[in-house]
Amino acid sequence: MTERGLPLPDYDELPLGTLRHRMRALDEDALRQLLEHERAHANRTPVLELLTSRLDELERGATPSSGSQEQMPEVAEHKRSGSPVGPSGPAEPGRPTAHGTVGQTGKGAEHSE
Repeated sequence: MTERGLPLPDYDELPLGTLRHRMRALDEDALRQLLEHERAHANRTPVLELLTSRLDELERGATPSSGSQEQMPEVAEHKRSGSPVGPSGPAEPGRPTAHGTVGQTGKGAEHSE
């Protein structure tokens, strides 16, 4: 157990995919504890559905799987990739598409006399 008393270390910071993997080793009591914590704190619908579904599986006879709780297959990562759009504008400048009826096209402020 962690110092906060939860069965998964850093539970509140786990991405959904990691939680899905790591909760497979928990028993019914541990899942109920996580459900209670989740409802009292973040109350995230996808997490509640995931925990409830796994608890149902265990209640129907599934058994917790073995495995390390320290391994994390998915880690939240923030990358800056930049924009493919350059500050120079479009590659081929030209007149924008005209809007409106045939008699009114091209009569904006940039075309006034």
